[in-house]
Amino acid sequence: MPPSANSNVLLQGTLDMLILKTLALEPMHGWGVAQRIQQFSKEALEIGQGSLYPALHRLEYKGWIKAEWASSENNRRAKFYALTDTGRKQLDAEMANWERMAEAIALVLGRREAAQ
Repeated sequence: MPPSANSNVLLQGTLDMLILKTLALEPMHGWGVAQRIQQFSKEALEIGQGSLYPALHRLEYKGWIKAEWASSENNRRAKFYALTDTGRKQLDAEMANWERMAEAIALVLGRREAAQ
């Protein structure tokens, strides 16, 4: 089924980049990652658990983030995620690629003039 005009569907690579960027600020648990992305996007992006936790597991498997159990702010046991050195390098590569793609899309949409 195609997404509606009002849906906020993120491509997998984009979600990965947003998670890496969020964890570059500080280690946090999954719910905190989702809340921070929603906050930074001024409520435009809402990451559901069905997308967030598979992405966190995928990033952990790739070695881009690491996880350890600790107590959350409300004394509940939670898995906290942190960016690894490999993840930081990947974030830099993802952000550079995003900037190239955004520029290319802007050119196609006629939002910027092609460099002469």
